[in-house]
Amino acid sequence: MIKSNTPLTVVDVTLRDGSHSMKHAFTEEQVRSTARALDEAGVKYFEVSHGDGLGGSSLQYGLSKVDELKLIAAAKEECRQSKISVLLLPGIGIKEDLKEAVQAGADMVRVATHVTEADVAKQHIELGRNLGLKTVGFLMMAHMAPTDKLVEQAKLFESYGAEVVYVTDSAGALLPHEVKEKIAALRSELNVEIGFHGHNNLSLAMANTLAAIEEGATYIDGSLRALGAGSGNTQTEVLIAVLNRLGYQTDVDLYKIMDAANIVADYMPRPQEITGASLILGYAGVYSSFLLHAKEAAERFQIDERDILVELGKQKVVGGQEDMILQVASELASKVKTLS
Repeated sequence: MIKSNTPLTVVDVTLRDGSHSMKHAFTEEQVRSTARALDEAGVKYFEVSHGDGLGGSSLQYGLSKVDELKLIAAAKEECRQSKISVLLLPGIGIKEDLKEAVQAGADMVRVATHVTEADVAKQHIELGRNLGLKTVGFLMMAHMAPTDKLVEQAKLFESYGAEVVYVTDSAGALLPHEVKEKIAALRSELNVEIGFHGHNNLSLAMANTLAAIEEGATYIDGSLRALGAGSGNTQTEVLIAVLNRLGYQTDVDLYKIMDAANIVADYMPRPQEITGASLILGYAGVYSSFLLHAKEAAERFQIDERDILVELGKQKVVGGQEDMILQVASELASKVKTLS
Protein backbone atom coordinates (compact mmCIF):
# COMPACT_ATOMS: atom_id res chain seq x y z
CA MET A 1 0.00 0.00 0.00
CA ILE A 2 1.28 3.46 -0.91
CA LYS A 3 2.25 5.68 2.00
CA SER A 4 0.37 8.93 2.47
CA ASN A 5 3.56 11.00 2.23
CA THR A 6 4.20 9.80 -1.33
CA PRO A 7 3.71 12.70 -3.79
CA LEU A 8 0.85 12.25 -6.24
CA THR A 9 0.58 13.85 -9.68
CA VAL A 10 -2.95 14.98 -10.46
CA VAL A 11 -3.67 15.30 -14.19
CA ASP A 12 -6.75 17.36 -14.97
CA VAL A 13 -8.70 16.26 -18.06
CA THR A 14 -11.45 18.93 -18.12
CA LEU A 15 -10.28 20.32 -21.46
CA ARG A 16 -10.06 16.91 -23.13
CA ASP A 17 -12.51 14.41 -21.56
CA GLY A 18 -14.83 17.33 -20.94
CA SER A 19 -14.87 17.90 -24.69
CA HIS A 20 -17.30 14.98 -24.99
CA SER A 21 -19.85 16.66 -22.74
CA MET A 22 -19.27 19.95 -24.53
CA LYS A 23 -19.86 18.26 -27.91
CA HIS A 24 -16.32 19.35 -28.80
CA ALA A 25 -17.43 23.00 -28.77
CA PHE A 26 -14.90 24.57 -26.38
CA THR A 27 -14.18 28.19 -27.23
CA GLU A 28 -10.74 29.71 -26.99
CA GLU A 29 -11.83 31.93 -24.10
CA GLN A 30 -13.22 28.95 -22.15
CA VAL A 31 -9.93 27.14 -22.62
CA ARG A 32 -7.88 30.20 -21.66
CA SER A 33 -9.85 30.92 -18.48
CA THR A 34 -9.76 27.27 -17.39
CA ALA A 35 -6.08 26.87 -18.21
CA ARG A 36 -5.20 30.03 -16.32
CA ALA A 37 -7.12 28.83 -13.26
CA LEU A 38 -5.57 25.36 -13.35
CA ASP A 39 -2.12 26.92 -13.61
CA GLU A 40 -2.79 29.24 -10.67
CA ALA A 41 -4.01 26.28 -8.63
CA GLY A 42 -0.73 24.44 -9.16
CA VAL A 43 -1.95 21.53 -11.29
CA LYS A 44 1.18 19.98 -12.79
CA TYR A 45 -0.40 18.65 -15.99
CA PHE A 46 -3.72 19.24 -17.70
CA GLU A 47 -4.91 17.79 -20.97
CA VAL A 48 -6.12 19.70 -24.04
CA SER A 49 -7.33 17.82 -27.12
CA HIS A 50 -10.44 16.74 -28.94
CA GLY A 51 -12.30 14.29 -26.69
CA ASP A 52 -11.07 11.39 -28.82
CA GLY A 53 -7.55 12.73 -28.93
CA LEU A 54 -5.43 14.47 -31.55
CA GLY A 55 -7.01 14.30 -34.99
CA GLY A 56 -10.37 13.29 -33.52
CA SER A 57 -12.35 16.09 -35.13
CA SER A 58 -14.43 14.22 -37.72
CA LEU A 59 -17.96 13.30 -38.64
CA GLN A 60 -17.57 9.97 -36.84
CA TYR A 61 -16.31 11.35 -33.53
CA GLY A 62 -17.66 14.89 -33.65
CA LEU A 63 -16.33 18.03 -35.28
CA SER A 64 -14.43 20.52 -33.12
CA LYS A 65 -15.77 24.06 -33.00
CA VAL A 66 -12.21 25.39 -32.71
CA ASP A 67 -9.13 23.62 -34.04
CA GLU A 68 -7.44 21.74 -31.19
CA LEU A 69 -3.99 23.05 -32.08
CA LYS A 70 -5.28 26.59 -31.59
CA LEU A 71 -6.70 25.56 -28.19
CA ILE A 72 -3.44 23.89 -27.15
CA ALA A 73 -1.50 27.03 -28.08
CA ALA A 74 -3.98 29.23 -26.21
CA ALA A 75 -3.74 27.07 -23.10
CA LYS A 76 0.06 27.12 -23.27
CA GLU A 77 0.08 30.92 -23.35
CA GLU A 78 -1.81 30.99 -20.04
CA CYS A 79 0.62 28.68 -18.22
CA ARG A 80 3.37 29.81 -15.90
CA GLN A 81 3.97 26.44 -14.23
CA SER A 82 1.47 23.86 -15.54
CA LYS A 83 2.34 21.64 -18.49
CA ILE A 84 0.07 20.61 -21.34
CA SER A 85 -0.82 17.00 -22.03
CA VAL A 86 -2.42 15.66 -25.20
CA LEU A 87 -4.14 12.35 -25.89
CA LEU A 88 -3.34 10.32 -28.99
CA LEU A 89 -5.18 7.20 -30.15
CA PRO A 90 -3.18 5.48 -32.90
CA GLY A 91 -5.38 5.26 -35.97
CA ILE A 92 -7.29 8.42 -35.07
CA GLY A 93 -4.23 10.58 -34.50
CA ILE A 94 -1.02 10.15 -36.48
CA LYS A 95 2.60 10.97 -35.76
CA GLU A 96 2.36 14.25 -37.66
CA ASP A 97 -0.49 15.32 -35.35
CA LEU A 98 1.79 14.80 -32.36
CA LYS A 99 4.61 16.80 -33.91
CA GLU A 100 2.20 19.68 -34.57
CA ALA A 101 0.90 19.46 -30.99
CA VAL A 102 4.46 19.80 -29.68
CA GLN A 103 4.93 22.93 -31.80
CA ALA A 104 1.70 24.27 -30.28
CA GLY A 105 2.94 23.64 -26.75
CA ALA A 106 2.39 20.03 -25.67
CA ASP A 107 4.71 18.70 -22.96
CA MET A 108 3.17 15.25 -22.39
CA VAL A 109 1.55 12.68 -24.64
CA ARG A 110 -0.71 9.91 -23.45
CA VAL A 111 -0.89 7.20 -26.10
CA ALA A 112 -4.17 5.33 -25.68
CA THR A 113 -5.09 1.91 -27.03
CA HIS A 114 -7.72 -0.70 -26.31
CA VAL A 115 -6.60 -2.78 -23.35
CA THR A 116 -5.53 -5.70 -25.60
CA GLU A 117 -3.86 -3.65 -28.35
CA ALA A 118 -0.81 -1.96 -26.83
CA ASP A 119 1.32 -3.26 -29.70
CA VAL A 120 -0.15 -0.64 -32.07
CA ALA A 121 1.40 2.14 -29.97
CA LYS A 122 5.09 1.30 -30.30
CA GLN A 123 6.02 3.96 -32.86
CA HIS A 124 3.93 6.62 -31.09
CA ILE A 125 5.50 5.93 -27.70
CA GLU A 126 8.96 6.02 -29.23
CA LEU A 127 8.18 9.27 -31.03
CA GLY A 128 6.95 10.83 -27.80
CA ARG A 129 10.23 10.01 -26.10
CA ASN A 130 12.27 11.22 -29.07
CA LEU A 131 10.39 14.53 -28.99
CA GLY A 132 11.29 14.96 -25.33
CA LEU A 133 7.75 14.54 -24.03
CA LYS A 134 6.63 12.90 -20.83
CA THR A 135 5.27 9.76 -22.46
CA VAL A 136 2.43 7.70 -21.04
CA GLY A 137 0.69 4.48 -22.04
CA PHE A 138 -3.09 4.51 -21.58
CA LEU A 139 -4.85 1.12 -21.52
CA MET A 140 -8.51 1.88 -22.18
CA MET A 141 -11.59 -0.21 -21.35
CA ALA A 142 -9.56 -1.96 -18.66
CA HIS A 143 -12.59 -3.91 -17.46
CA MET A 144 -12.54 -5.95 -20.68
CA ALA A 145 -9.32 -7.85 -19.94
CA PRO A 146 -8.30 -10.18 -17.11
CA THR A 147 -5.49 -8.90 -14.92
CA ASP A 148 -2.82 -11.13 -16.43
CA LYS A 149 -3.62 -9.77 -19.90
CA LEU A 150 -3.52 -6.22 -18.56
CA VAL A 151 -0.06 -6.86 -17.11
CA GLU A 152 1.13 -8.31 -20.42
CA GLN A 153 -0.03 -5.24 -22.32
CA ALA A 154 1.36 -2.83 -19.73
CA LYS A 155 4.75 -4.50 -20.08
CA LEU A 156 4.63 -3.81 -23.80
CA PHE A 157 4.06 -0.12 -23.10
CA GLU A 158 6.98 -0.15 -20.67
CA SER A 159 9.23 -1.89 -23.21
CA TYR A 160 8.44 0.79 -25.81
CA GLY A 161 9.54 3.53 -23.41
CA ALA A 162 6.37 4.62 -21.58
CA GLU A 163 7.25 6.37 -18.33
CA VAL A 164 3.80 5.87 -16.81
CA VAL A 165 1.18 3.21 -17.57
CA TYR A 166 -2.50 3.87 -16.85
CA VAL A 167 -5.37 1.59 -15.95
CA THR A 168 -8.19 3.42 -17.73
CA ASP A 169 -11.77 2.67 -16.70
CA SER A 170 -13.26 4.12 -19.87
CA ALA A 171 -16.70 2.63 -19.20
CA GLY A 172 -16.83 3.42 -15.49
CA ALA A 173 -17.48 -0.31 -15.06
CA LEU A 174 -14.78 -1.37 -12.62
CA LEU A 175 -15.53 -2.05 -8.96
CA PRO A 176 -13.04 -1.10 -6.21
CA HIS A 177 -11.79 -4.64 -5.59
CA GLU A 178 -11.12 -5.01 -9.33
CA VAL A 179 -9.18 -1.75 -9.39
CA LYS A 180 -7.12 -2.90 -6.42
CA GLU A 181 -6.29 -6.19 -8.11
CA LYS A 182 -5.24 -4.58 -11.39
CA ILE A 183 -3.19 -1.76 -9.89
CA ALA A 184 -1.45 -4.09 -7.42
CA ALA A 185 -0.52 -6.45 -10.25
CA LEU A 186 0.98 -3.64 -12.33
CA ARG A 187 2.80 -2.23 -9.34
CA SER A 188 4.44 -5.60 -8.66
CA GLU A 189 5.38 -6.28 -12.30
CA LEU A 190 6.40 -2.88 -13.71
CA ASN A 191 9.28 -0.53 -12.97
CA VAL A 192 7.46 2.62 -14.09
CA GLU A 193 4.81 4.71 -12.38
CA ILE A 194 1.17 3.62 -12.51
CA GLY A 195 -1.82 5.85 -13.23
CA PHE A 196 -5.59 5.59 -12.94
CA HIS A 197 -8.37 7.27 -14.93
CA GLY A 198 -11.92 6.79 -13.69
CA HIS A 199 -15.47 7.47 -14.85
CA ASN A 200 -18.42 7.89 -12.51
CA ASN A 201 -21.11 5.87 -14.28
CA LEU A 202 -21.59 3.61 -11.24
CA SER A 203 -20.85 6.42 -8.76
CA LEU A 204 -17.48 4.81 -8.02
CA ALA A 205 -14.98 7.20 -9.59
CA MET A 206 -13.73 8.54 -6.24
CA ALA A 207 -13.80 5.15 -4.53
CA ASN A 208 -11.93 3.56 -7.42
CA THR A 209 -9.39 6.37 -7.49
CA LEU A 210 -8.67 5.95 -3.78
CA ALA A 211 -8.42 2.18 -4.24
CA ALA A 212 -5.88 2.77 -7.01
CA ILE A 213 -3.84 5.12 -4.84
CA GLU A 214 -3.85 2.66 -1.96
CA GLU A 215 -2.33 0.02 -4.25
CA GLY A 216 0.41 2.26 -5.62
CA ALA A 217 -0.96 4.50 -8.39
CA THR A 218 0.80 7.89 -8.36
CA TYR A 219 -0.67 9.54 -11.47
CA ILE A 220 -4.34 10.32 -10.93
CA ASP A 221 -6.85 11.88 -13.32
CA GLY A 222 -9.65 14.24 -12.42
CA SER A 223 -11.95 16.75 -14.08
CA LEU A 224 -13.35 20.00 -12.74
CA ARG A 225 -17.02 19.60 -11.81
CA ALA A 226 -16.47 16.05 -13.13
CA LEU A 227 -16.93 17.35 -16.70
CA GLY A 228 -16.36 14.37 -18.96
CA ALA A 229 -17.85 11.57 -21.00
CA GLY A 230 -20.78 9.61 -19.59
CA SER A 231 -21.37 10.57 -15.96
CA GLY A 232 -18.04 12.33 -15.93
CA ASN A 233 -14.76 11.69 -14.15
CA THR A 234 -13.38 11.81 -10.65
CA GLN A 235 -14.08 15.41 -9.61
CA THR A 236 -10.74 17.21 -9.35
CA GLU A 237 -11.61 19.75 -6.67
CA VAL A 238 -13.26 17.09 -4.50
CA LEU A 239 -10.32 14.77 -5.06
CA ILE A 240 -7.89 17.41 -3.83
CA ALA A 241 -9.96 17.95 -0.68
CA VAL A 242 -10.09 14.20 0.01
CA LEU A 243 -6.37 13.73 -0.60
CA ASN A 244 -5.61 16.66 1.71
CA ARG A 245 -7.69 15.00 4.41
CA LEU A 246 -5.76 11.76 3.89
CA GLY A 247 -2.40 13.49 4.08
CA TYR A 248 -1.25 13.05 0.48
CA GLN A 249 0.97 15.65 -1.18
CA THR A 250 -0.42 17.04 -4.45
CA ASP A 251 0.90 20.63 -4.45
CA VAL A 252 -2.55 21.77 -5.63
CA ASP A 253 -4.16 24.69 -3.77
CA LEU A 254 -7.63 23.64 -2.60
CA TYR A 255 -9.29 27.06 -2.73
CA LYS A 256 -7.84 27.88 -6.12
CA ILE A 257 -8.90 24.55 -7.64
CA MET A 258 -12.38 25.19 -6.27
CA ASP A 259 -12.30 28.59 -7.99
CA ALA A 260 -11.27 26.86 -11.22
CA ALA A 261 -14.25 24.52 -10.89
CA ASN A 262 -16.57 27.53 -10.63
CA ILE A 263 -15.30 28.77 -14.00
CA VAL A 264 -16.22 25.44 -15.57
CA ALA A 265 -19.63 25.50 -13.88
CA ASP A 266 -20.43 28.72 -15.72
CA TYR A 267 -20.06 27.17 -19.18
CA MET A 268 -20.83 23.46 -18.84
CA PRO A 269 -24.05 22.65 -20.72
CA ARG A 270 -25.65 20.63 -17.93
CA PRO A 271 -24.78 19.34 -14.44
CA GLN A 272 -22.59 16.24 -14.67
CA GLU A 273 -24.81 13.62 -13.06
CA ILE A 274 -25.64 9.94 -13.22
CA THR A 275 -28.69 9.46 -15.41
CA GLY A 276 -30.42 6.27 -16.49
CA ALA A 277 -28.43 6.13 -19.70
CA SER A 278 -25.05 6.98 -18.18
CA LEU A 279 -25.67 4.44 -15.42
CA ILE A 280 -26.15 1.81 -18.13
CA LEU A 281 -22.71 2.69 -19.54
CA GLY A 282 -21.11 1.41 -16.36
CA TYR A 283 -23.57 -1.43 -15.87
CA ALA A 284 -23.14 -2.77 -19.40
CA GLY A 285 -19.46 -1.85 -19.74
CA VAL A 286 -19.82 0.58 -22.64
CA TYR A 287 -17.34 3.29 -23.67
CA SER A 288 -18.40 6.49 -21.90
CA SER A 289 -18.12 8.72 -24.97
CA PHE A 290 -20.90 6.68 -26.63
CA LEU A 291 -23.51 8.38 -24.42
CA LEU A 292 -24.41 11.39 -26.57
CA HIS A 293 -24.12 9.38 -29.78
CA ALA A 294 -26.58 6.84 -28.36
CA LYS A 295 -28.97 9.63 -27.32
CA GLU A 296 -28.97 11.02 -30.86
CA ALA A 297 -29.50 7.56 -32.36
CA ALA A 298 -32.38 6.87 -29.96
CA GLU A 299 -34.10 10.09 -30.99
CA ARG A 300 -33.58 9.33 -34.68
CA PHE A 301 -35.01 5.80 -34.48
CA GLN A 302 -37.54 6.47 -31.70
CA ILE A 303 -36.24 3.77 -29.34
CA ASP A 304 -34.89 3.63 -25.78
CA GLU A 305 -31.25 4.73 -25.59
CA ARG A 306 -30.72 2.24 -22.76
CA ASP A 307 -31.56 -0.63 -25.10
CA ILE A 308 -28.93 0.62 -27.53
CA LEU A 309 -26.27 0.77 -24.82
CA VAL A 310 -27.11 -2.66 -23.40
CA GLU A 311 -26.84 -4.19 -26.87
CA LEU A 312 -23.52 -2.41 -27.49
CA GLY A 313 -22.28 -3.91 -24.24
CA LYS A 314 -23.40 -7.39 -25.29
CA GLN A 315 -21.55 -7.01 -28.58
CA LYS A 316 -18.45 -5.69 -26.76
CA VAL A 317 -18.27 -2.66 -29.05
CA VAL A 318 -15.30 -0.41 -28.23
CA GLY A 319 -14.05 3.07 -29.03
CA GLY A 320 -13.45 3.45 -32.75
CA GLN A 321 -16.63 1.54 -33.60
CA GLU A 322 -18.99 4.50 -33.25
CA ASP A 323 -20.62 3.55 -36.55
CA MET A 324 -22.01 0.49 -34.75
CA ILE A 325 -24.24 2.73 -32.63
CA LEU A 326 -26.43 3.63 -35.61
CA GLN A 327 -26.36 0.06 -36.87
CA VAL A 328 -27.51 -1.33 -33.51
CA ALA A 329 -30.19 1.37 -33.22
CA SER A 330 -31.48 0.56 -36.70
CA GLU A 331 -31.62 -3.17 -35.94
CA LEU A 332 -33.45 -2.59 -32.65
CA ALA A 333 -35.95 -0.28 -34.34
CA SER A 334 -36.61 -2.92 -37.01
CA LYS A 335 -37.30 -5.51 -34.32
CA VAL A 336 -39.76 -3.16 -32.60
CA LYS A 337 -41.62 -2.61 -35.88
CA THR A 338 -41.74 -6.35 -36.53
CA LEU A 339 -43.20 -7.05 -33.08
CA SER A 340 -45.80 -4.31 -33.45
